[in-house]
Amino acid sequence: MGLPVRAPENRHRRRVVHDRLHHQSRPPTFGGRKKGGDQGIGRSRGGKSTKVHLVVDALGLPVAFTLTPGQKHDAPPAVDLLSNVGELHCVLADKAYDSNEIRALLQDQGCDPCIPGRINRIRPVPYDAHLYKARAEVECTFNLLKQFRRFATRYEKTMRNYAAIVSLACVCCWLRI
Repeated sequence: MGLPVRAPENRHRRRVVHDRLHHQSRPPTFGGRKKGGDQGIGRSRGGKSTKVHLVVDALGLPVAFTLTPGQKHDAPPAVDLLSNVGELHCVLADKAYDSNEIRALLQDQGCDPCIPGRINRIRPVPYDAHLYKARAEVECTFNLLKQFRRFATRYEKTMRNYAAIVSLACVCCWLRI
């Protein structure tokens, strides 16, 4: 007979994984930004998200859009978006787009803004409540876009790829006519 096989005595000891594989006191200098580009994912109260700012015509068809991270406010990208759309007659928007800069831009273009004022405005801004009900077209367009699974769940990592998916979904909305 032979000797009994015994396990090594230190088998219950765990190996210590060092944080660094080299013995320097600073990170390597070849670093920099990670690959992958701008992800455009922001953290808001609801979790990680990306906002889609959409301009819709009277029939509910998408005309232009822009993407921002979830924690960004709605008004700053709206100024660029509305200035690049072209001729506008009437703009229906929710309270998040209520700013003096947006109102001045729309009035310079000869457009009638139908945007209810935020609750913290000192002087309330008048708006047509009956006309504001037509803003439901924008919400219906978003519901139509959310029928596309890749739009609703945002599988794409980079902002560029997600913008391509939003563009494809908008084209499909136009093709439904």
